Formats: sequence, C-alpha cells, structure tokens
Amino acid sequence: MNNVAAVSFEFFPPSDDAMGRQLWAAIGRLAPLQPKFVSVTYGADGSTRSRTHDCVMRMLRETDLCVAPHLTCIGASQDEVLGIAQDYWRQGIRHIVALRGDLPGADAPDAAATGVARPGVNASGFAHASELVKGLAGIADFDIAVAAYPEGHPESGGVAADVENLKRKIDAGASRAITQFFFDTDAFLRYRDRCAAAGIHIDIVPGILPITRFPQLLRFADRCGASIPDWLRRRFDGLDDDADTRRMIAAHVAIEQVHRLQEHGVNEFHFYTLNRAELTYAICHAMGLRPRALEEAQVA
Repeated sequence: MNNVAAVSFEFFPPSDDAMGRQLWAAIGRLAPLQPKFVSVTYGADGSTRSRTHDCVMRMLRETDLCVAPHLTCIGASQDEVLGIAQDYWRQGIRHIVALRGDLPGADAPDAAATGVARPGVNASGFAHASELVKGLAGIADFDIAVAAYPEGHPESGGVAADVENLKRKIDAGASRAITQFFFDTDAFLRYRDRCAAAGIHIDIVPGILPITRFPQLLRFADRCGASIPDWLRRRFDGLDDDADTRRMIAAHVAIEQVHRLQEHGVNEFHFYTLNRAELTYAICHAMGLRPRALEEAQVA
C-alpha cells in the first residue's frame, strides 16, 4: 500500500436505535480501511455530550480504531471541559478535535460588545478554540486537531482573519488542522499557500463531504459559509427523486476532487461520512485503499 493516502472518518453519535444500527454498520464497513483515526462529533453547543461519550467508549471497547472525540467549549465552564478531557485521557484517549462550537442565538448581541454573555454561553468558559487548545495542552500530551476554513469562517471576517486564528490555535498547541468541507479546490490550495506564508507548517487536512442529499448540502453550506459552485448545482439538477444517479454523481465529484488534490501533493483526507459508508468506501477504493483482511489474504 505504498503511496496510498491516509484517511480519517467523522461520525456522529446516534439519537435512536435505528440510527445506532446505521452507525455501527458504517463503522464495520469502513474500519478495515485502517483509518488514521475516527472522530465523533459533540454537538456545536455540547448538546450531545453523554451520547458522544457513550459512542467513544463503545468504539474503544469493541474496535481497534484510534478514536478522537470532538470537544467544544461553548456552554460549559473551563473546569467542566477540562474534566471531560482528563476523563478521556484516563480512558486511553490520546487524540481530541478541539472546537469552540457555535454561539447560541445568532441574532443576540455579542458578549464582547455588551459585557453580558449570550444565553447558553458560560461566562467562566473558554471563549475561543485557541484558549481550549491551550487548556488541553496544559493537562495532558494530547494530539489536538482544530478546524480550518479555506473560505473563511462566517464570523472570522474573511480568509486572512481565519489564517491568523488558525495560527493562534497552532501556537497554543494544535498539531493538525481539518478543514470545513469545500468544493472549490482552488480555494483550498490558495488557503494552504497563505498558511505556509504565515508560518503554519502543520498538516492541513482537507475535509471531504460525499453528497448524499443536495438540499441537505445546501443547508450545511449556508450555516458554515461554504460556497456551492454553479457546476455542482447543475450536476445534481433534476435528481431529487433519482437516488441511484445521485450516488453515481456524488462519487464521481468526490473522486475527482480527491485526485486533483493529490496532484497538488495532498496525501491525507478527512471524510464527513454522515454515518453512511457507501460513498466514502467507494471513494477510498478509487484512491487505492483496500481492506486489511483482503490485502493480507492476497499476500498469503
């Protein structure tokens, strides 16, 4: 498997039994591809804390995967957040994805302007992801991943400001960055160049979102500020009731994106699986990844 790209997968904790079965079917399908790690989301406001913890613990018990739980700091005190991290360390977790999380009440006045925290924001908590990273680095030797935004975070004020913020997170102790999903590959490459010019030399791993439902993608993009190119809209036009063709188009789009990034020296990818294996598995197969059991059988 020389020169085959490294991959990681993101999952989210299930909210009911049916979603739980779907999650574990996806893990069973994707785990043999030997991901570098798998991450488990935490809810932007910490709302899935117990479900995330339960999901992470089960992965540790029942798989050989390297698990990287998400940890957000909105809505909790510093002691609460670091207490969760210390418990993870005691359980054997060595990787964390550190995120600020979404501020509640997008229309509420900013705490910095009013001196009063928004509802759901803990005044004794970490205000920024860089502060969270510094706190985590101070309690244990975690491998800490943080978020990056090739097209700029909606609150950052633009790409330049986002690069500066990423630099603060790295200086605080982050060891890698995972980007928001994107479809404008040139935007990612420009962002990578700006990061290098700013003295950022850690891995910037592109986040790849296989498209399962286009209206859902539009909602995701609207919330995070990712652009949807016209060519992508045209490819999915008229396919709302044609799931088979949608899957074929989605696989082609992602494989095309990954191959172009590889042509520019990218050799690690993070897949937002949405707890479904089919598209991610197909894309990884096209990248040359094969299940470990099959590879060992072929060698034997």
